[in-house]
Amino acid sequence: MKQFSCVIFDVDGTLTRTNDLIFASFNHVTAKYASRTLSPAEIIALFGPPEEGAIRQVLPEHLVADAMEDLCSFYEGHHDAMAHLHHGLRDGLHALRAAGVRLAVFTGKGRRTAMITLKKFGIVDCFDLVVSGNDVEHHKPAADGINLVLRTFNVDPSSVLMVGDSLGDLQASRGAGVQMAAVLWDSYDRTRLLAAGPDYSFDTVPEFMSWLLPHTANAVGNG
Repeated sequence: MKQFSCVIFDVDGTLTRTNDLIFASFNHVTAKYASRTLSPAEIIALFGPPEEGAIRQVLPEHLVADAMEDLCSFYEGHHDAMAHLHHGLRDGLHALRAAGVRLAVFTGKGRRTAMITLKKFGIVDCFDLVVSGNDVEHHKPAADGINLVLRTFNVDPSSVLMVGDSLGDLQASRGAGVQMAAVLWDSYDRTRLLAAGPDYSFDTVPEFMSWLLPHTANAVGNG
C-alpha cells in the first residue's frame, strides 16, 4: 500500500467553501474603484497570482494598494457569514497530525486572506508550513510551492500527496513529481480536472479521509 508522510492541501474549494466570498470581495473593490462587477467566470480567469495580481489586471497601479486593503477588510468582515470549512476536514487534519504526518498548505491565495481563513476556522496550527501566492515567484500551475514544501521538509516526492480541486493543482503536482488527489466536493474545475487524469479522485470528504488515513498510518519516518 502506498504510504504518504507529507500531505499538502489547497485551500479554496478543497478545505473550505470560500468561492462566493472571494467573488463578493473582488466585486466589492471593482464596483468601488471601477464602477463594474465581474461574473464568477471572469474572476476565475484572473486566478493564478494572489489578490494583488488579480486586482492589477483590472485596476491601474495607483489604486492597487487601497483596493487591496478594502478587499481584505471586506473578506475578513464577511468571512463568518459567507465561508465554511468542509465538514469532517478538521477531524481529519487532527487525525493526520496524530499519525505524525507532515501537513502543509499550498494556495494561490495571498498570505493575508489565507491566514484569515485558516485562523478563523481554527486550523492554522494543523499545518507545519503555509505557502501562499505571495511566497513563490511562479504561481500555480507552476510547481514552486510544492517544491518549497519538499525542500523545507526534506522529503522525497514519492512520499508526498497534493490535495486540490483544480487543474492548476494537478499541473503543479506533475511538475514537482508528486501524486495528486482530486477532491470534487466544491470544485469549479471538475470536468477539466477529471479529464486530465488525476492519480486519485474523491466526491466526498468521508470517502477521501477513509482512503487517506490508512495510506498514512505507517508512513512516519519513511519520508
